[in-house]
Parts: sequence; structure tokens; C-alpha cells
Amino acid sequence: MSAVAAPERQRSYVTTEYAIRSWLLTTDHKRIGILYLISITLMFFVGGAAATLMRLELLTPDGTLVDAETYNKLFTMHGVVMVWFFLIPSIPSVLGNFLLPLMLGARDLAFPRLNLLSWYVYLIGAAFTLWALIDGGVDTGWTFYTPFSTTASTTRVVEVAVGIFVVGFSSILTGLNFIVTTHKLRAPGLTWFRLPLFVWSMYATSVILVLATPVLGITLLLLAVERVAHVGFFDPALGGDPLLFQNLFWFYSHPAVYIMILPGMGVVSELIAAFARKPVFGYSYVAMCSVAIAVLGFLVWGHHMFVAGISAHAALMFSILSYLVAIPSAIKVFNWTATLYRGAITLSTPLLYALGFIGLFTMGGLTGLFLASLGVDVQVHDTFFVVAHFHYIMVGGMVMAYMGGLHYWWPKITGRMYDEMWGKIAAIIIFFGFNLTFFPQYILGYLGMPRRYHVYPPDFQMLNVMSTAGASILAVGYLLPLIYLLASLRTGKVAGPNPWDATGLEWQTSSPPPKHNFDEIPVVTGPPYDYVGR
Repeated sequence: MSAVAAPERQRSYVTTEYAIRSWLLTTDHKRIGILYLISITLMFFVGGAAATLMRLELLTPDGTLVDAETYNKLFTMHGVVMVWFFLIPSIPSVLGNFLLPLMLGARDLAFPRLNLLSWYVYLIGAAFTLWALIDGGVDTGWTFYTPFSTTASTTRVVEVAVGIFVVGFSSILTGLNFIVTTHKLRAPGLTWFRLPLFVWSMYATSVILVLATPVLGITLLLLAVERVAHVGFFDPALGGDPLLFQNLFWFYSHPAVYIMILPGMGVVSELIAAFARKPVFGYSYVAMCSVAIAVLGFLVWGHHMFVAGISAHAALMFSILSYLVAIPSAIKVFNWTATLYRGAITLSTPLLYALGFIGLFTMGGLTGLFLASLGVDVQVHDTFFVVAHFHYIMVGGMVMAYMGGLHYWWPKITGRMYDEMWGKIAAIIIFFGFNLTFFPQYILGYLGMPRRYHVYPPDFQMLNVMSTAGASILAVGYLLPLIYLLASLRTGKVAGPNPWDATGLEWQTSSPPPKHNFDEIPVVTGPPYDYVGR
């Protein structure tokens, strides 16, 4: 028996080793998308664990779970991990990597090896940043405001800044790859106004990634140089200007909001069309609105600085521009609603997430107009009102879209269907859990509770208890998809090439697609959402 078993074990080991090497050295955009999916899911739960500890701390007004310094490190960890290692790369790096060549009728991205490099750069930046956050931590908040981050803080500011600096190259490489692929590798007949709206949103996002990310990298590099070499860029004691840091940081970080939300808008456009069985109403306007958001997003960073001492004239102009950038988003919401009107609607799991996106994003967008108003912003700046607004856009919007897209294209990615009943239950739990978590924070902020405080007056406890209860429900909602999606890999029924009977080139190949995507490059002869007669 032993003489036979040993070679079998060795052969199994060799096979496993070969499989791992084939994944780690792959240049297949689909496999790289799955590698990103695994990495980003891990980062999501790390950031979620920090948020859980924060909400438990805020159950009582006296700060009994952790001290002030630990609480500062927790909300910094939560912000850094969620913004730079989940929200920004999630849809582009996972769904964009997997789907963009398929939607364009291409064999792969324009630069496959560069695509693999972007994942390794992401891993290096994430690992280095997590080490710094766990071994010492950072207490500055994810915005790294100076001069506190350059002089007063004694935590690992430089190390975390370096980690984010590194991961920025991953974003730049991904954006560059998507831009070139969209220009050069479209299938015959796939003109610009036959592109799926997801491709339009990814193209606009890629432009922001390539143009804005270097500004953040330079800003963090200057911060590290000032902290290490005491060269005066931002510290007034050294002849620097802290407002310079804010201008540079928000010049990137407000377009970064659209890096997070534009891909989600593209996903929602695909879901609305597929489950209403109609072309997207005003397709060309929705496409151009993605471009308009990308352009206008570079012009509104100053609304983060209304209370920072900028001139009244500058504040007025930034306020007007902030109202202006809301118009393209409002057009998209109107057009999605018009697409649903009199459609043959199927309330599948992906559509529930899309409808949740529309409702929560609309709420977040409307409260964003409050923050664009000079008088209101002075009242609610740096309160929980801002926290609620940001999470309604990012978590209520982007994460809902990401979950909807993941459920919609899961059969294409894996070749298996998930349990539809559990999918709907999770979507509903997430929607109600989210609102119970973050709507009380609007009230807390309006009443004057500052964000980033781990102790607060007892009058605010009831609303904080409601918020923490909602967070526990939200956590259950996020854990459920992890369970039933993984279970579907073994027990899910075979999906077939097009389980949703959707249009789009990605549905014209097998599920999962072969390495070369298509046996023959498809020829496009019609519009992107031709549901007539389907």
C-alpha cells in the first residue's frame, strides 16, 4: 500500500503546485479579476472589523471598550483600508478586469503582463499598509491632515503613506490598460455609441485614475519628506502651509469619490436594462454624463474646505460648481427610473441591489447638496452628518452596485447559479440594516455630535445604539453572500452561457469563458441593449 500511495501523494502535490503557479503567473484577465476578488474581499472584512469595534465602543457614552488613542487608530484603519484597498479598486479591478475585454469582444486587455503587475503592486501596498496599521497604527484619520500628521503624531504615518503611495501605481496601471484597450481592441462594428454603459463608466473612471492618482502620490511623498527630513511644505513652523496639503489632497480625493461611484453607475445601467427588458432611456445622455462627472469632479475639491479659511469668493464658486456636478448624476437617476417605467420587470437579486443603489444614492446625493451650501456646511461640518452622507454614497451606493454586479455576473464568472431566495434575503437585510445604521447619524450630526469622538453626551446614546444595532444587521447581510456564493461553487446548478437572457458580448461565450474568450471575434451590428423580441 505504501509503495502505491507515495507516488499518488507526490503527483497530487505536483498538480497542486502547478495549479498555484499557473494562477500566480497568469496573464488571463479573468483569472486576475478573480485574484483581485479574493484580495479585495479580505480587505473588506479587515476594514469591517475595525468598524465593528468602533460601533461597539459607541454603544455607551463613556468610552469603556477602548481608549481615545486606540479609537483614533481604529477609525484611521477603517478609512484607509476601505477607501484605498476596497472602494477604489473593487469594481474596476474585479468586474472591470473580468468583463471589459469580454464586453469589447477582445481576447484580453491591451497589456496582460502589466495587468498582472498591477495585482502584485496592490498586494505589496496592501501587505505593507496592514503591517503598519497593526504594528503601531496611525491616529491621523484617513485624510492625514497636516501639521498633525507631520509633527504631532508619533504613529506610523510614513509607513502607511508609503503603502498608499505604492498601491496608487496599481490604480494607474489599471486605468492605463483600460483606456488603451477601449481605444484599440474593440470588436468590428463596436463604435463608441454601441458600447455598453459599463464600458463608458470604466473609461471615465480610468481617465480619473490616470490623471488624479499621481497628485495623491506626490502629496503623500511630500508629507513623508517633511516628516523625515523636516523640509517645510505644510508645517507653518517650517515655513509651510497646511492649506496646501488640503488643496492637494482633496484635488485627488474628491475625484476619487467618482472613481468609487462611476463604476457602480455603470453596473446599475446594465442591471436596469437587463431586468426591465428595455434599452436604457436616453442612452447617449447617460454615456455623456459619465464623461461630464469625470470632468466636473476635478473642479469641486474646495467644498471640503469651506471652514478652513479659504476666501469667500472661492467658497462661492466651489459651492456653485458642487451644485453643477449633481446634475449629471440626477440625469442618470431620472433615466434609470424612466427605463423601469412600463418595463417587463423581473425582481431578481441583482435588480434588488440596483434599486437599493438608486434609493440610497439619491438620499446621499441630496444630502450632498446640503454640504455644498455654505451656511449649512458650517453647521454640520465634521459632524456625523458628513459620515452619514459619505456612507450613503459609498456603502449605500457603490457597495450595493458592487454586490449587484457580482450577483449578475457570478454565473458568467463561475458557471454556477446561486440560491436566488438567499440572494433576495441578503439584499433586503443589507438595505434595512444600512438605513438603521446610518440614518440616525444624520440626526446625530444635525444635533451637533462631532465625528471621531469616542465619548459623547448621554443624550446621544439612543441614536448611537440604533446605529450599532443596524451595523450588526448589516454585518449579517454581508456575511450571507459570502456563504451562499461559495456554496454555489459546489452545489449551484450549471448556469449556461446566458442565464439572464441578456444582451452584450460577454453573454455570447461560455460560462466561465475560455482563456481566449471567443472562438471567433464577434462582429457588432446593432445597439447595446436590443431587447426587442427577447
